[in-house]
Amino acid sequence: QVQLVESGGGLVQAGGSLRLSCAASGRTFITYAMGWFRQAPGKEREFVAAVNRGGSLTYYAGSVKGRFTISRDNAKNTVNLQMNSLKPEDTAVYYCAASSSTIASDYSRSNKYSYWGQGTQVTVSS
Repeated sequence: QVQLVESGGGLVQAGGSLRLSCAASGRTFITYAMGWFRQAPGKEREFVAAVNRGGSLTYYAGSVKGRFTISRDNAKNTVNLQMNSLKPEDTAVYYCAASSSTIASDYSRSNKYSYWGQGTQVTVSS
């Protein structure tokens, strides 16, 4: 069992930056790949970024590649999402999630994640 709690959301102007954090409970954090997803009003939840168990491999949606950076600290049971050059279309609720899969192609699929946080709102004004 893993409990995830996101923080760091807020309101920012276009071009600005935010850093989201996700704190995980339990001693098994290192056994999970971690991902960030987002859901805008009226839209389906979409993949944003993922990182493998050891933190050595990262994966990004095309829409955020080059602007967002995912990282994890296994000693602190945390995963972060640094978001730069934010755009109004990045506005959404952002969710942290944990996956027990070791298959990279699974990491963009929300149904491969077993545990989810409650979400944190990110609003980018134009």
